[in-house]
Amino acid sequence: MTVALWCVFVAALLPFPFTLAAKWSRRFDNARPRSSLEQNEGWRQRANWAQLNSFEAFPAFAAAVIIAHIVKGPSAYVDNLALAFIALRIAFGLLYIADKATARSLAWTAAIGCTIAIFIHAA
Repeated sequence: MTVALWCVFVAALLPFPFTLAAKWSRRFDNARPRSSLEQNEGWRQRANWAQLNSFEAFPAFAAAVIIAHIVKGPSAYVDNLALAFIALRIAFGLLYIADKATARSLAWTAAIGCTIAIFIHAA
C-alpha cells in the first residue's frame, strides 16, 4: 500500500481523538451523547466541532487519493500531498481546540488545497 493510501486510513481515524477530547468529562452522558455534546462549552465544544469538520473533510480527500491511484497510479507527489493533508488536519484540530481562528482557517484552506491538488493531478 502506498503512503497516500495509508493517509486515507489515518484520515478516517483523525476525528476520534477530537471525539474523545469532547467527551472526556464527568458531565458527559453516554445514554444521550448528542445532546450531551451540544451542551459542551469552551475547548470541549471546539473539540466536538473539530471532530465534525474532520468527518466532513474525509470523503473528498479519500476520493481524491483513490481516484488519483486509479487514474495515474502511485505517485510521490500524491504521497506528499496526502502527508501534508494529514499534518494540516492535525494542526487544524489542535488550533480549533486552542481557539486560534485565523490559523485554524489557514490550515483548513491549505488542507482543502491539498485535496484539490490531488484531484487536479489525477486529471
